[in-house]
This record gives sequence, structure tokens and C-alpha cells, in this order.
Amino acid sequence: MKSTHRFALSVLVAASAIAAQAAITADEAKTLGTTLTPVGAEKAGNAAGTIPAWNGGLTTPPAGFKPGDGIRPNPFASEKPRVQIDGKNMGQYAANLTEGTKAMLQKYPTYRVDVYPTHRTVAFPKFVTDNTAKNAVKAKTLNDGKSMEGAHAGFPFPIPKTGNEAMWNHLVRFNGQAYESKYRNLNVDASGRPALATEGVSVQEYPFWDNSKQSAETFWRIKLTYTGPARRAGEALMLIDPLDIGTKDRRAWSYLPGQRRTKVAPDLAHDTPNPGTAGATTFDDTFIFNGSMDRFDFKLVGKKEMLVPYNAYAAVYQSKQDELLKPNHLNPDFVRWELHRVWVVEATLKEGKRHVYSKRTFYLDEDSWMALASDEYDARGQLWRTGFAYMAPSYDLPAPYTDMFSHYDLVSRAYQLTGFIAETGGLKHTKPLADREWTADSLAGSGVR
Repeated sequence: MKSTHRFALSVLVAASAIAAQAAITADEAKTLGTTLTPVGAEKAGNAAGTIPAWNGGLTTPPAGFKPGDGIRPNPFASEKPRVQIDGKNMGQYAANLTEGTKAMLQKYPTYRVDVYPTHRTVAFPKFVTDNTAKNAVKAKTLNDGKSMEGAHAGFPFPIPKTGNEAMWNHLVRFNGQAYESKYRNLNVDASGRPALATEGVSVQEYPFWDNSKQSAETFWRIKLTYTGPARRAGEALMLIDPLDIGTKDRRAWSYLPGQRRTKVAPDLAHDTPNPGTAGATTFDDTFIFNGSMDRFDFKLVGKKEMLVPYNAYAAVYQSKQDELLKPNHLNPDFVRWELHRVWVVEATLKEGKRHVYSKRTFYLDEDSWMALASDEYDARGQLWRTGFAYMAPSYDLPAPYTDMFSHYDLVSRAYQLTGFIAETGGLKHTKPLADREWTADSLAGSGVR
């Protein structure tokens, strides 16, 4: 019996040591704001000079921007691509392309990657960087990485040691504390015909970023009110994710006008087909990845220089739906690609867990911690879907923004675009709603038609 107790004690001691090693040291924390940016990116440019040094990001709106307007002019509208990559010359650039990008170039002769000069435009308010420095030495993950504590109003893991830590930075990413948009989600089938999946009003908040408070139990919440298509008008959806999502489930409700009541909807997570995209994507495809990390093991592979959509103001704010949506893929004329350093995280399905994806690879921007691309593999290990988020920072706040994103189905040859706002008023940063607006009763009131 004593031997058994000694063994159990040794296991607990070892586990505690591993947890302690996951936190960064005071010396490591001193690199934030010196050799590293305040949120953990490499401040210096690359050796080739193709990635510049970070100099504080873009904080001055360009000429033509109207304060309070939801549409943001393109600061780089006059720039031209320095190289164009297609299926014929992609071999020269393969080391800097995601597997999904290479698959798209191979599959569609009309697909093209227009590479522009790299601009490190990401910037944050001072409270974000100040709190990130404080969080760096005290934040920790719990429950096998699925929960997080010890951080508030700043990035929790600016110098990540594990895949879960890197993904937590993405989950709590800073888009601003609250914002609203009128949006469209659009599906394009294999014949090239676009169809409206849903449209409506999206209200999102990140209580995690409320700097007036010392802590928050919730890191993200969203309320969607559908206005179209006609058969969906009046429906509403609300999701609330806790920081302790490893032990507490996502809270979710849906309102159906035909039933005149709000229903608890516990299945609005993981690989459940997303009704907002007419089932073309999963719930955890949202924002490239969203929700609990309990289905996968996340491995931090390292950092690479990759071509990713970036400063995509033309696609996000200046495009027209008919011009942007083309057969098989978005119109390459509107999608700006740049070379940036990204953290690569591989997610492998846990033994005994169920999901339509057996493996996923995520590419997180070092400057913003936002996932800009992903590769999704089916049960056979074959590349099935690939996702891209279109970075267009709000220089007026300042805050990054990647809530317009697409997923391409490489098997069905269809694709889906979420968060199209260019023709519906754009994105407006707002003040948070009162907590009473985040109840089941309030959802019923917002969804009645």
C-alpha cells in the first residue's frame, strides 16, 4: 500500500513540474517589447528582407476614412502584386504555401495567389499590451489544456509552449471588446452558382477584454438574428463560451418563430453542421477554429514563413458580391496575399473521440494570434477542406479583424463565404450590451418577426 501511495505521489509531483514548466520565466517575459513585440511576435524582419520589422502597426486611418463608418478604405490600394503564383509556377513557392493553397492551385487553373509587399499593420490599444505582460507570467491552462485561468484583458500566452496555449491566444483574440455587423453567408456550388445561406445581424462581445474589470468568466458571446432568406427570417441564435470551457459546456440557445419560444441547443458545437452556412461547414470551422479543444490533441509544430491572406481590405470592404464570388473560388483580383510568420499547430483527433475531421492544421499569425488558414483531413487522412480568413485590421481602434472567412470543399468543389459585409454597412465597433441582453428571454424578443 505504501508503495502505491509513493507512486501516486511521484505522479502528482511530476505533473506539477510539467505544469510549472509550461509557464514562462521572468527573463523570458523581459523579451516582450524588446526582441519580441508586446504580444510575442518577432520584432525584427526576416533575413531575406521580405518580412519587415514591426514598427508599431497601422494606427493612422488613411485619407477618406470617416470616423464611425463601418467601411474602411484600403491603405494599400495603389500597390501591385510583386509576384503571381498559379498552378504552373507553384513549385517555386511550395515551401511558403499551405497544403490547402497548393491543393487549390493544382485543382483550379483559374486560382491564383497574388503576393503583395508585406505590411505588419497589426496594432493594439495600450491596455492590451500592458495586460499581456502581466498575463505572461501567471496564465496557465487546466484540464489538459482545455481550460485557462490567470489572464484577463491581454493575451494569455505571448510565448506559447504548447499547442493549446497558442490556440487559446486565437480563441480570445482581440477584435475589440464589442462589435456589430449586418452580414451575408454565401454558398457557391460546383456549377459556380451562388446561393444565400443566411443573412442577418451579428452582435459579438468578448467580456475577457473588459479592462474595467479584474476578471471574467466568459471569453466570447455572439447573438445572431437572421433576416434572410425568407424561410429563416426571424430565427435567432446565441452562444456563450466560458473560460473554463474544459469543464463547463458552451451555453447555446436558438429561437424559432414558428414555435414562439427559445430552446436550449447543446449540440451547437464541434462538428455539428452549422445552420448559418446551410450545413456547408461545422460549428468549430467558425473563425477557422472556434469552441472547445476537447476533441483534439494540439501540437505546437513551430513557426514558419507562409503566404496568407493579409490586409485584405479590397475583399472585405471594397468588393461587390457578384464580383467577388466566382466559380470554384473567390475572385483572385480581390484577395491580397502577403508573406508572414505564422505559428503552425497540428490538431489530431483524440482516441475515443468523434469528429468529421481526423486531423487539422492551423496557421496563426504571429502579430495578431488569429488563425489565417487551416487544412482539414477526413477519416482516411485525405485533405478534404481548407479554410482562409481575410485579415483587414481596424486601424481606427486599433484592432485586427478576420471575421470574413471562406472554406473550400476539395471533394464537392463547392465553397462557402462567411461574414460578407462590404455591401451591408461594414463593421462597427460598439459598446457592450447589458448582461440582461444575453439571456434566453432577450433572444426571443430579438428574433420575433
